[in-house]
Amino acid sequence: MRTKEVAAVLTLMLASGIAAGCSGPGGAANTAKKGEGQSPFILTIATAQVGDIPEKESDVLEAIESYTNTRLDIEWIPTAAYDDKINIMIASNEMPMMLRVKYIPTAISAMKSGMFWEIGPYLKEYKNLSAQNGQFYDNISVDGKVYGIPIYRDIARAALIYRKDWLDALGLKPPATAEEWYQALKATALNDPDKNGKNDTYGMVLSKKYNDGSASVTTRLATSLGAPNKWGVENGRFIPEFMTEPFMDMLRMLRKAYSEKLINPDFAVLDESEAEKAYDLGKGAIRIAVAQNAKSMQDRLQKSNPNGIFDVIPLAGSKGTRVSGEIGNNGLYVFPKSTVKTEEDLKKILAFADKMMDPPMSTLQLRGLEGKHFVKTADGKTEMKDFSAFQREVKPYRDSLFNIEGYNVLPLKDTPLGEKGNEVARDNLEFSVPNPALNLDSPTYTDKGKELETMIMDAQTRFILGKIDEAGWLSEVDKWRKAGGDMMIKEYEQAYAKAGKK
Repeated sequence: MRTKEVAAVLTLMLASGIAAGCSGPGGAANTAKKGEGQSPFILTIATAQVGDIPEKESDVLEAIESYTNTRLDIEWIPTAAYDDKINIMIASNEMPMMLRVKYIPTAISAMKSGMFWEIGPYLKEYKNLSAQNGQFYDNISVDGKVYGIPIYRDIARAALIYRKDWLDALGLKPPATAEEWYQALKATALNDPDKNGKNDTYGMVLSKKYNDGSASVTTRLATSLGAPNKWGVENGRFIPEFMTEPFMDMLRMLRKAYSEKLINPDFAVLDESEAEKAYDLGKGAIRIAVAQNAKSMQDRLQKSNPNGIFDVIPLAGSKGTRVSGEIGNNGLYVFPKSTVKTEEDLKKILAFADKMMDPPMSTLQLRGLEGKHFVKTADGKTEMKDFSAFQREVKPYRDSLFNIEGYNVLPLKDTPLGEKGNEVARDNLEFSVPNPALNLDSPTYTDKGKELETMIMDAQTRFILGKIDEAGWLSEVDKWRKAGGDMMIKEYEQAYAKAGKK
């Protein structure tokens, strides 16, 4: 054992208030009783280094080990070397009991080979793991099977952030249809919402990355208006978002807005940092971004416009709130059969993961130790006391283990807008529209997916800029299909059927 006894650490936890309010099953006292007389379970872990490597002797680590009755042997691997190191571990089959991997072909291939335990059938036995939204697990499944536990992150983060003072003054409500988006962009660009007598505002400021990846504005906006999230599927048949009518309605709206100078004319070459600066300086009205960004946008706006007001609401259309779901993790842990040799040991590891989401451990990971890293407020919230110490001593565990903001932890006191942003991101999960192709295998996508994505992204930009008309757009879609798009559709449909989905 370590130099400090388990009892001393439990005393620390109780004294610091971690276990306060957690008297039900999973409370610290109950766990201490269950663990009496049992030797700590030695658990080896490989994960990415976050900041400086935490000290081997710390109150935080001892609190984790005491609560879970484990002895953690963590290998912190520098981020720059991480992918290479993990690939070597997998290739040599020399791995720790918990191996953090990304959901990429190397790891997926290893899952298919039988190298790791399938844990899907066990999840229902663990109250916290099974309480998480099924999308977390769907997003990392392989052929319908779950081989790991995700490092949970918000799935549906996108929201509509807008200048509430401008829309209120113009008698407008936040847009929810393509026509309302056009009218809102037009009014905030042409009706001098900042009352400075100049034509110097835009309804929306886009950057050159506007349609790239999971943060794509076009995907997020089109999904809210009724389009699928990247891919749609009906009766087993797949269709890309850009071949649906809601997506085209959105694209036509942006084309019209561009032609009338309602969005910034340099969007195709503008860096994201410059687009963000335009909102900071009061030049943009509406933005689609991560909900929690509203607070920082408001803080920066105040420096140039003390009376400016941003607000944040869920993205919605005629069908109600619809938010494009993202992968929802920062990697996942798999459990190699070469080191986790028995089902009994696997269950001990799953129990460890489950306990890490009990109220005391959620609080520890997300807030730290009470009195040292955070304090409780009179209104039943928490407030950071020493954020620098939290970043140094707690953040590596928070970013590497199992927790999710809003689950089994008191809320963090913030500005009203900051708290609203957190609520929107959390509540969005109920309205998340998943990408059905996210966890499906397509050799064509693996081989040339990025090339195909770039073809369509470039075509979207050319259409918005007016360089091609609708016939030209359809021609670009046809090129995409012939270059591998049709084959990718076929492969996704086959993988979907193989996974037993309907």
